[in-house]
Amino acid sequence: MNQFFLSGLYIYPIKSLGGISLQQAKLEESGLQHDRRWMLVDEDGIFVTQRKHFELALLQVNVSNNQIIVSHKTLTGPATSFFIDEDCGEQISVVIWNDKVTALEVNKTVSDWFSDFLKFKVKLVKMPLAERRLVDLDYAQNGETVSFADGYPSLLIGQSSLDELNEKLLEPVKMDRFRPNFVFTGGEAHVEDHFKDFYIGEILFTAVKPCSRCVLITIDQQTGEKGHEPLKTLASYRTVGKKIMFGQNLLHQQKGIISVGDEIKVVSWNR
Repeated sequence: MNQFFLSGLYIYPIKSLGGISLQQAKLEESGLQHDRRWMLVDEDGIFVTQRKHFELALLQVNVSNNQIIVSHKTLTGPATSFFIDEDCGEQISVVIWNDKVTALEVNKTVSDWFSDFLKFKVKLVKMPLAERRLVDLDYAQNGETVSFADGYPSLLIGQSSLDELNEKLLEPVKMDRFRPNFVFTGGEAHVEDHFKDFYIGEILFTAVKPCSRCVLITIDQQTGEKGHEPLKTLASYRTVGKKIMFGQNLLHQQKGIISVGDEIKVVSWNR
């Protein structure tokens, strides 16, 4: 019988910017601590992502001494930083997909830094701890909440799934194209499609919906360049209906600590 173990653990503090690889993370109500708690919005309060602004892939985020630090991956130049609990105190309404939520601008200086980088006016906002953005009610089980992630608190992908994809590509891609929170080893490609209820360590998760993929996965996270792959190849064998699926969106009911090396124990399966 296959054994599954957590081999990668990632957070993306600012939506659509570079992620951080961790050895251990705290799972909170809306997802992993600091994961997608910040987001860029335009002058109308609409969220800004790599889907239209590929260059965001070139901004790397780090967490150190209770600060978020943002720097360019390939160019030397001034970075920007702010304290995790920092904000201007003024509530603003922002839009992410079909949701309107209340957010707080971090500070004007940081917003100006991002505006200079993108060449148009943006604000960096954070989600207040008291804000509750609900998961899609068609899939929610107990009124779960989500941060500024696209729709669900966390995303799981098997390493075997990426390995199979790379066997079909002329040039292999890295897992960072798919921006998972959890990567695991063990089992055949896309075995996660069949997970239903399972534990990572001591925390119970439910796989509720395959993750449909978009143009974002065609952006090289090291160069910011856009191509056609791996979306084109994935479409040839992972299309369900009119959507291209890769990975599983998760819900959880418990809080706690998750560590690389934790065993994943499947309790029930989707057949």
